Parts: sequence; structure tokens; C-alpha cells
Amino acid sequence: MKSISSNNPKDKLIFALDAAGYEEALSWIDLLSGHVGMFKIGKELFTSVGPKIIEIIKQRERRVFLDLKFHDIPNTVARAAEAAVALNVDIFNVHAAGGSRMMRETVDAVAACAGRRGIKSPVVLAVTVLTSLNNSDLLEIGFEKTTDELVMHLAKMAHLAGVTGVVASPRDIAAIRSACGKDFVIVTPGIRSTDEPVKDDQKRTLSAFEAIRAGADYVVVGRPIRNAPDPIAACCRIIDEITSGLASREST
Repeated sequence: MKSISSNNPKDKLIFALDAAGYEEALSWIDLLSGHVGMFKIGKELFTSVGPKIIEIIKQRERRVFLDLKFHDIPNTVARAAEAAVALNVDIFNVHAAGGSRMMRETVDAVAACAGRRGIKSPVVLAVTVLTSLNNSDLLEIGFEKTTDELVMHLAKMAHLAGVTGVVASPRDIAAIRSACGKDFVIVTPGIRSTDEPVKDDQKRTLSAFEAIRAGADYVVVGRPIRNAPDPIAACCRIIDEITSGLASREST
């Protein structure tokens, strides 16, 4: 497995590279390289640009989180996971809702593929409940569980399936950490600044300070950096929050 753990607060900041195309993405990579620990590539950018954006980031010796949230029959997801290994990404994710068998076969396929290539396996994360969803949304979809209940159910299932960790709302960190242990990786999206109100589609959010203090290993930040008048200054503020969160966590 690739080592992504670090005591450097900067390394715990993942920038959501939600650019519309290659040139825009490249400008953000050049601007923020050295100021964030990892770049997250989602569906919009990957569909627009393809694997070459991963190659560009890797040429700059930066880390990549491939955020495509694989969710399909077990064999299809396992083959997609092998393709992610071949791209040399550091993290990729699947939907925990795909089930235990899908996750187990994916973990096994990743380990086997990495072994054949003589490289370390990427970290495999399971997505629990999207941070854009709340209890009302789950009820509309047909789930009887609350967000808290469903997150815990899926996180435990992922842990038992051998997945490295989860993507989960910062509000779910403490419960997941208690149930799945200190080595279970928790990556939290939906991070917002402590001094800015939420004005977008994220419904279950916290600040970077609060998330790290609660036990998150990594925080994903997009719009608060991308929309800031000074993105570098925004990165610095968030890294300061991460630093304070780590200090607060260690003192308790």
C-alpha cells in the first residue's frame, strides 16, 4: 500500500481539481503545487481530459486522488481498480453501497495487480453517504436509516471487507474512528472555512480545524480555495487550521 501518512499539515490538504478542461486544470496544478498535499481528480475533469491529467501531476511528483466513485458489479469494479493501479494513483474510491463482495474483490484485485507490477498498492477508500445528502434526501431515495445510521453501517461493512478507509462527512468522523480503529483512513470532503457560511450544495460540513480535531486524516477542499481572491493565502489559512486541529487533538 502506498504510504500517504504524514505529520506535515500541508500533506493533509487535498485540493479538489474541479476544472472544466486541460488548460484550467494545468494552471491550478502549477499554482498550487507545493501548497497542497494532493490533487483530487473527479468525474468532470477525468471525463473531459482523461488519464493524461494524472500523468501531468505525476510528472511534477505530486500525489493523485482519483475520485470516480466506482459502483458496478464486482468484476467491473475490480477491473476498473486494476486500471487505477496502472495509472499510479495514490488513492481511489468506490461506493460502499456496491456491497461487501464488490469491495473485497476490488481490494484483492488491487493487491494482485500492484504485486505483478512491483509497486505499492494505492489506498482504496469507500464512499459512505455523500455530504450533499441529509436525512430527508435519504428518505426520498428509499432508505429507512438516518444519515448517521447509514454511514456507520457502510463504514463497518467497508472495514470488514478490507478497504483501507472511507470518505465521510466530518460530522461522522468520531463515530467511525471509534468503530473502525485508529488505522482506518478517514478522508473528509465538504470542508469550509471557519469564517465563511456554506452557500453551495454541501449540507453536512465542518471547518478543517474541526474535522482534523475530530480525527480526520485528510480534508478535501475545493471552492473555498478556488473561489478565493488569493488561493495561496486560502491554502495557508486552511493549513493553519489543520495545524491547530492537530495540536488540539494531541492535547486531549
